[in-house]
Amino acid sequence: MMLPTRTDDAGALVELEAFAHAEVVLPADAHVIGEPVTITQIRYPGLARAGLLATCKRGDLTYELSLADVVFPAASAGASLVARYRTWLGLAQFPVPGGEAARPHKVEGDDIVVGKPVDLVVLACKSNALRCRLLGSTREVTLRTAVRDEIPGSIITVTPKKQWTHARHPYLSGDVSAVRIDAAVLGLALLALHREDAPSHTARRHAAGDGRPVCRLVQVAPARDDAGGDLLLEAQECTEARAFAEADELLHKVLALDLRHLDAHAMLGERNLSCWPTLALHHFELGVAIGSLTVGEDFDGVLPWRLTENRPFLRCLHGLSRALLRRDRREDAAVALRRLLRLDPADHLGAGARLAAVEAGKTWRELETTP
Repeated sequence: MMLPTRTDDAGALVELEAFAHAEVVLPADAHVIGEPVTITQIRYPGLARAGLLATCKRGDLTYELSLADVVFPAASAGASLVARYRTWLGLAQFPVPGGEAARPHKVEGDDIVVGKPVDLVVLACKSNALRCRLLGSTREVTLRTAVRDEIPGSIITVTPKKQWTHARHPYLSGDVSAVRIDAAVLGLALLALHREDAPSHTARRHAAGDGRPVCRLVQVAPARDDAGGDLLLEAQECTEARAFAEADELLHKVLALDLRHLDAHAMLGERNLSCWPTLALHHFELGVAIGSLTVGEDFDGVLPWRLTENRPFLRCLHGLSRALLRRDRREDAAVALRRLLRLDPADHLGAGARLAAVEAGKTWRELETTP
């Protein structure tokens, strides 16, 4: 549907209402000024001055307000509708939700049935519990279980044994029967991809090698602590000081705010590569999968290392090849290295030499001891 114009207020609002009825599945979870609500109806009352109204339910209260004040989950049809409506009104867009300001929705009622397997997205990990949300929704629950190879962003299948509420927060106990990585179903907003204008023909040729477009994969805004500090930089400082537990805690906070922080996945993957290769593999794999939502296998450009915003994705891809080799998945490791070479022909990370060594049959131990 085309974005309506101001030349016909009534017609534009009817058009947006039609989009809402056709594309937005209701009821839907959303937020208003950071508070969780359920949107049960979107309507145009026939008055251009009133605009589009949303019917909100919060607890026992039901009320109407302007659709422009409703925040739907990122990448949802509701978020697209609100973005179009705010553009038409001449209002600034909401920032992409990161979870730092809004109170989460909570699992309730019959969202989960004891004894029936359910898929959950892991949001944060502790030694004996996983903070999760129900796949396909924004509703959260805490799973009491022994944490193994789960990471923030992984999808787990759980068969619930018991469900209860404590301090108005829902809890669940049960066995994790499967863990998988599938970025496509996480409902994440895509990272932006910008085409760069190289300063000269020589620079373009050096960066791409074959005239392909030079691009920059735009990273999300830095994750901040309460004092405004950059959590990623703090985690790096802790790692350099060998305060690994503190570094891991900070990196998990970063991912709890936004799973699209590829640098956090790369750092956690590197941290676990030598002692817990399966966990490292999951981190690198998810980082690559999230970046690949924008930069797919059919991408025909390059992401040169010289553009710093490309480095988190390239680090994840390089780390993925190393983790795959440690799991004796040699061909998969070679595929990752070939992709890395296509994306960064200047080969800052030495993928070419590493690929030749893998194809020559060298083990990961031989490669890791080689400078």
